[in-house]
Amino acid sequence: MNLSEYASKKIGFIQGHRSCSGCGMPIVARSVMAQVADGKVVVSNATGCMEVTSTIYPQSSWDVPYIHNTFENAAATISGAETAFRALFKKGKIKENYKFIAFGGDGGTYDIGLQSLSGALERGHDFTYVCYDNQGYMNTGGQRSGSTPMGANTSTAPAGKIKKGKAEWRKDLVQICAAHNIPYVAQASVSNWADLLNKAKKAVETKGPAVLVVLSPCVFLWKIEPSKTIEVGRLAYETCFWPLYEIENDEYKLNYDPKDKKKPIEEFFKLQGRFKHLLLPENAELLKEIQNHIDKDWERLKKLSGQ
Repeated sequence: MNLSEYASKKIGFIQGHRSCSGCGMPIVARSVMAQVADGKVVVSNATGCMEVTSTIYPQSSWDVPYIHNTFENAAATISGAETAFRALFKKGKIKENYKFIAFGGDGGTYDIGLQSLSGALERGHDFTYVCYDNQGYMNTGGQRSGSTPMGANTSTAPAGKIKKGKAEWRKDLVQICAAHNIPYVAQASVSNWADLLNKAKKAVETKGPAVLVVLSPCVFLWKIEPSKTIEVGRLAYETCFWPLYEIENDEYKLNYDPKDKKKPIEEFFKLQGRFKHLLLPENAELLKEIQNHIDKDWERLKKLSGQ
């Protein structure tokens, strides 16, 4: 899809949402909804920033059939809707084909909703699950999630004299989903729009379950300037902290390789207040450990992609 086609489409996520200035989430929503611009789609949305900011009663930014779920069951609900559709289509009560999309944040996906998502993937429902990943529980105050990186400062894993922020490595949701042997799973960023649109199109058009995990910088948790959202997101993949890649029918493909221009992780960290303590001299060893971890994961991904 080129930009002129995108601009002319009627998109099911419309104006009026109350997301924070600089939030990456609306970019995720509009990029995915642009792939189903004919309106024949059902959306389920887990409780979280997207739901809270887009459905403030009595207004809604959703111009399509929309189901609000609790944190944990967006995937279960959309799989139920998809099953009902198949039954009605088989009986001839519905003549047109519909797409089914579930949205959830990292809290409602990596953690609270993981069981629901795993079950839906294992059953093989024909739907797309989209995780807008801001790496924390932002709807409830900035607590750490399974997606929060090692060393990040959050309200429940604060950085201080005793601890240096979150003490654990983040989960790898893409690999968890790929282990279900689904036909398509991809990692994207709001900062590479062409790549995001292409992956959203592939995910929506995939027959069977597809998962799209999109890095969505959060101004509040990441402690960045609203104007820096895209720059910070770009540094995430230029440092290989957040590689852009996809797994299609078990085949790995890198979508961006910085090669000899790969930047050190400090470049990603220094624009974010949540990591400022890691740049102090006394935390040099922890910073080195994080860099080594990123380098190791990057080399492994290159091998899986045949590079």
